[in-house]
Amino acid sequence: MKVAVLVAEIGSTTTVVNAFDGIGGPCPSFIGQGQSYTSVLEGDVTVGLRGAVEDLKSNLGIEDLSWDEMLATSSAAGGLRMSVHGLVYDMTVRAAKEAALGAGGILKHVTAGKMRRTDLKKISEIKPNIILVAGGVDYGERDTALHNFELVAELGLEIPVIYAGNVENQEEVKEIAEEKGIRLYVVENVYPRVDQLNVEPTRAVIQQVFEEHIIHAPGMTTVRDMIDGPILPTPGAVMEAAKVLKEAIGDLVIFDVGGATTDVHSVTEGSEEISRLLVSPEPEAKRTVEGDLGVYVNMRHIVETMGRDELIKDFPDLDELLESAKAIPDTDRAKVFVERLAQEAMLTAMERHAGRLRQLYGASGKRTIAEGKDLTAVKYVIGTGGALTRLPQHRKILSTATTHGKGLELFPKSDAKILVDNDYIMASLGVLSKRYPEDALKLMLSSLHWDEKD
Repeated sequence: MKVAVLVAEIGSTTTVVNAFDGIGGPCPSFIGQGQSYTSVLEGDVTVGLRGAVEDLKSNLGIEDLSWDEMLATSSAAGGLRMSVHGLVYDMTVRAAKEAALGAGGILKHVTAGKMRRTDLKKISEIKPNIILVAGGVDYGERDTALHNFELVAELGLEIPVIYAGNVENQEEVKEIAEEKGIRLYVVENVYPRVDQLNVEPTRAVIQQVFEEHIIHAPGMTTVRDMIDGPILPTPGAVMEAAKVLKEAIGDLVIFDVGGATTDVHSVTEGSEEISRLLVSPEPEAKRTVEGDLGVYVNMRHIVETMGRDELIKDFPDLDELLESAKAIPDTDRAKVFVERLAQEAMLTAMERHAGRLRQLYGASGKRTIAEGKDLTAVKYVIGTGGALTRLPQHRKILSTATTHGKGLELFPKSDAKILVDNDYIMASLGVLSKRYPEDALKLMLSSLHWDEKD
């Protein structure tokens, strides 16, 4: 059997392959899925990749499988680890964080202002895949970003550095990089004016750098033996899918509750009413990741957050459920318990992702301001990931996102529709969209059962 495109999702523990056919034709189709363990720790990721292909062949009941192209997403080898350094935390640092997270990065160290010796020691210890230096609006303060870049260059680490700060520093930064042998990528300022975020150019360069250097990560050196197309960080691929989908169907938010983390991707400019109240700009496409909200690795943390006494009212067997927990719940009782945790993880992640209204009182009386991401214009609440596509009550869990809150939060409204990535292929379609956006969109709509949404 021959298929058009095979997409590999190389995770930290599991490698999944999704097969697609009819790419470029009128009816692209999802053929099937296989999975195996990830073999990065064995020094060769292709062992697990071949295992996933064998599993796919078994699932399809075929002896031979070939393909025209193989693309990939990866969160293996520690994912895309980044450090981010800017000037003011709520301005350039926040813009740089938005760029890094939206590209699929994992933030290991973030600093505001001039870096100190302890910051440099931390960078040397964590050895990020990419260092992002920003700071200063264009033609504004320039010393801090330059100071930080010089310190990073002095470290002598063989780590690519992206400069996305005050445009006035670009030539000097290039000279320093040349002197020190730094692999430098200069991009537009992420925060060129006090009322403007400009994160997309930096996101694109982050993904370019990731693709150029991921094959040098331990265990990943042979990945190019099998993959001949783009490689994106897995969370960045989901964001790419979200942006393609938003252009077709309108404003949306995607929740991905996993075993270790909960990701929220929103693509919306918000409502005109709220935009008039906003005190600082927000990116149209925003991703947040909550490292403490996972329904397996961080299960006990969620339980403590909810309160054991409260949970025991519904789950008197709470301790037994915690002791017997598995990555994939395999009993009806365990599924009900994980559903409760998944709902808590999703709603808490939404509270951290979305903004809210605030009342201020001054000499001229009361006025209302808006802070943070506005989700009130979202038309679709979408679930992906294991918990929100495979648990029996996943649609019911997602629907609570439209009724949550006390009125001051900028959450989705009750008329937002619920959609589910039934085939669990959103990350694969994100990387597919880089070459075949129309086919990726058709496959997304099929996975969402778009024809049945009403």
